[in-house]
Amino acid sequence: MHGTGNDYVIIDLFHETIKSDVSQIARNISKRRFSIGSDGIIMIKPWEEGDAEMIMYNPDGSIAEMCGNGLRCAAKYVHDYYQKSKKSLKILTGAGVKVVEIQKGKDSKAENITADLGKPIFEGPKIPTTFSKLRIINEKIKIDKQELIFSAVSMGNPHCIIFVNDVEHFPVAELGPQIETHKFFPKRINVEFVQILNRHHLIQRTWERGAGETLACGTGGGAVAVLSHILNHTNSQITIHFRGGNLQYQYQKGKSVKMTGPAVEVFKGKLNY
Repeated sequence: MHGTGNDYVIIDLFHETIKSDVSQIARNISKRRFSIGSDGIIMIKPWEEGDAEMIMYNPDGSIAEMCGNGLRCAAKYVHDYYQKSKKSLKILTGAGVKVVEIQKGKDSKAENITADLGKPIFEGPKIPTTFSKLRIINEKIKIDKQELIFSAVSMGNPHCIIFVNDVEHFPVAELGPQIETHKFFPKRINVEFVQILNRHHLIQRTWERGAGETLACGTGGGAVAVLSHILNHTNSQITIHFRGGNLQYQYQKGKSVKMTGPAVEVFKGKLNY
C-alpha cells in the first residue's frame, strides 16, 4: 500500500502469527530490487479496546513510534477488510491511540482518510533532543562547515525542520543523514526541508530516520504545519506538496493536528516466512 508515495508492506496478523525475527524480515522485505521493496513494514493486529494495533518497522529493522502515511494505509486496510461499515476507527500506535475518519469512494472502500495526529510536543527532552529548553525554535546546527537554522517538534516521533529557499535543489541526500545522527538527537531524528510558497502552500522533502529520503512524510508534514503556523508563516489550514503528492493539514494553537490524504492498495500476495 502507499500513502502519497510512502509505500509499506502491510502484514495482517488478525489470523496468523510470525515466529521469525521481525526486524530481519523488515530488512529483507524493504530491499528495493531484491525483494518487494518499501519504506518499511506495518504489522496489523487485533486490539481489544479499539479496531486494531499497528506496529511499524523501518527498512533498517528499527521500530518507528508513528507514521502518518502508514497510519492512513493501516486504517484503509482495517476498514476495507474488517470494518467496512464504520466511518471512524481507533488504532493503537507506538505514539498512543489515533482516531481516523474514513471518506469512502464509489466502491465503498476507504479513499481519503483524516487522521488526528495528536498535539505536538515542544519540550526539548521529550522530543527528544539534548536541549533542555521548552521550545526548540531557530537553533543553530553546524554540518559540513555550514551553519543551518533548525527547529524541532515531536508528533509522537521526532522531527527537525529546516526552511530553505530552493528545496528542489537542496542537498538533502548529503545533509539529511548527518543531521539524522547528530549528537543533538539521542534517538536520531526525521529531517524536514521546507520551502514556503505562500500562506497556504509549502513544498517539503524529508529524510526519514532509518529509511532515507521518502516521497512523503505524514507526521513530518504535521510538525511543519505546527511550526510554520507558530512562526506566522502560514494560516491554520495548509496544503503541503511532497514528491509523492499533496496532503492537507489543519492546526490551531493548543489543539491536535489533523491530516487528510489518500491511501491506496497496490497489490497483495503471500510471504514465505
